[in-house]
Amino acid sequence: MSKATTAAMEALHGALALALANKIASGEATAADLAVARQFLKDNGIDAVPTDSNGLGKLAAQLPFATDDPEE
Repeated sequence: MSKATTAAMEALHGALALALANKIASGEATAADLAVARQFLKDNGIDAVPTDSNGLGKLAAQLPFATDDPEE
């Protein structure tokens, strides 16, 4: 059996990224799909920094983190 070509591997990589993105965008992604997407991003060195205007920042704002402020 011969090795896959670079073009074939690039096509597979792109197809996986598109399939994951479409499933997430459709709202039909399961927890397992999201875990696969997370690992895919991690394996490809894709990181995000939370800000007030991106999804990661909005998620962090909703999580019940402990604060240093006793009033909160």
